[in-house]
Amino acid sequence: MKKKLPSHEHEARNEVLVVGRVSSPGVERQLPSGDKVVEFRLVVDRRTSAGKKREVDSLDIAAWSSTARRRALSLKTDQWVEINGAVRRRFWQAPSGLASRWQVEAHQIARI
Repeated sequence: MKKKLPSHEHEARNEVLVVGRVSSPGVERQLPSGDKVVEFRLVVDRRTSAGKKREVDSLDIAAWSSTARRRALSLKTDQWVEINGAVRRRFWQAPSGLASRWQVEAHQIARI
């Protein structure tokens, strides 16, 4: 007897909400394709056990839409922001071969 596969009751989702401090101003780059992107880093505190030293994560953020790029370029170092977006893995050809990195693609950026 064939085992019945579970039905797909849920849709796959890639949604991220991150709140943190801007660690450096955004930098706009134009790609060979002509597309523009503004990239910056966000520092996010980790939850740690009592008595442990403070730990943080540094997240790469990419803003692709014109609205998100404008907002990203207006951010200042140490400013608190909320990012709504999705996790993406970017690939490119490096001198040593194929390279990649994970980043958060910002759909919305709000100062808080």
